[in-house]
Amino acid sequence: MSQTHVIKVTKDKMNQMRVSYEKNRLNKNIPYTDFIAKVGTTTITAYTSGKVVFQGPDAERIAAKWGISTSSKSSKSSSTSKKNNTNTLPANFSQLSVLGSDEVGNGSYFGPVTVCAAYVDKDMVAKLKALGVRDSKELTDPQIINLSTVIKEIIPYKLLIVEPEKYNQIQPKYNAVHMKVALHNQAIYLLLNELAPIKPDAILIDQFTPEANFKKYVKSEKNQVTEKLYFITKGEQYHVAVAAASIISRAAFLEELDKESAELGIKVPSGAGSTADKIAAKVLEKGGMELLSKYTKLHFANTEKAKQLLKK
Repeated sequence: MSQTHVIKVTKDKMNQMRVSYEKNRLNKNIPYTDFIAKVGTTTITAYTSGKVVFQGPDAERIAAKWGISTSSKSSKSSSTSKKNNTNTLPANFSQLSVLGSDEVGNGSYFGPVTVCAAYVDKDMVAKLKALGVRDSKELTDPQIINLSTVIKEIIPYKLLIVEPEKYNQIQPKYNAVHMKVALHNQAIYLLLNELAPIKPDAILIDQFTPEANFKKYVKSEKNQVTEKLYFITKGEQYHVAVAAASIISRAAFLEELDKESAELGIKVPSGAGSTADKIAAKVLEKGGMELLSKYTKLHFANTEKAKQLLKK
């Protein structure tokens, strides 16, 4: 039976794992991941939060090499857990008036982090679906940009863009999860103020951290949103408001990448793979760390890799 084992590792241990699985890495660009590798029939997904998930028949043995498993479950129990999670949403949730939020760019070396909160009144749900608003991962980049333009004309939203230069100033004080909590909270707070006196039936956040963790970090924020909050992974499947927020966020991220490419005169990639290392080395050669800091998230491992490439 397929097993899932989860461990939490330090930055040093994560670096060791990244080197160890260099030859096993998969060329996948998944948000919030440091790397994804496959060893035999076991998939290893390392998240920027420090969590590492091992999935496959040999997961327990491979995970044991790196640390003590914090959770272990069969694929059957995993699906049960997901089912229970959806039961926390109110009945007929997809047809309610909902404020949804999502973010893009946290797992990409180049480009900003974009967070969007979008409000979809129950009377607009069918219209958005008819326009083709759905999970942004199912859409091409041109479709995303075109849809975003339309969506922004017909529903209220609040978009926050944290450029790399600003991100690098914040990052030493805020870890990746804390930063996302702060941005989601702020986008939701600002949109709620604009909507007043209208109040959504619910606020759905595309879940990137356990609810307790979100609430822990949000306590340090000046303007805390705490009522009617719901958290669920793949939130775009449960309400079109999250799908709309995802599309607006993704479009903004893509537009910022295009802007970076134009300014640098080099096509910059999304993600944090080997292509990003090579482009970063070119940016370093062009303007050193000062220039690189304006376009990338410096704490990513890509920075050191780019430096090494430049020495060769």
